[in-house]
Amino acid sequence: MIYVVEFPQQGRASAWFTFGQQDFVRKIYAGDKLRDYEIYDVASARELLDSVDATPETADVRDKFPAMCALADRYGWDTVLYRADYLFGAGVFQPIAVSEAAACAGALAKRLKACRVYWNDAEATDAIDNDPIFDGVDGYWAREALREQLVALEIVEGL
Repeated sequence: MIYVVEFPQQGRASAWFTFGQQDFVRKIYAGDKLRDYEIYDVASARELLDSVDATPETADVRDKFPAMCALADRYGWDTVLYRADYLFGAGVFQPIAVSEAAACAGALAKRLKACRVYWNDAEATDAIDNDPIFDGVDGYWAREALREQLVALEIVEGL
């Protein structure tokens, strides 16, 4: 399970869970204003060019697709490039590897005042007593929301 604690801009913190990474990214994509490929994409400059039915040999390719050609000039036509707009900026492709889950966590964080993603039961259980995000009044409600999720899923015992 993956557990998410959200601190909205206004109102009380809440918590929710997903059954795994695939479920997590599906929920993030479904609730975001950006297109899926803007949240996360992996492609080479050649593949990007192919997506618009062009090749490096296409006539006037540099005039028609200067950004894609600039990526190829900088990184080569076949270097794997990652796009994660919430982490790197809008439309930025770079060779620094990022996972789809990390890109989706970045998307989630941009929607909220704060959030935490715990990638498994052990992290979530440990966080109840050790994550400083639960300090203060807002943190109290967030801790209780996470604890309720863990109790409901029988990961920890209720009090």
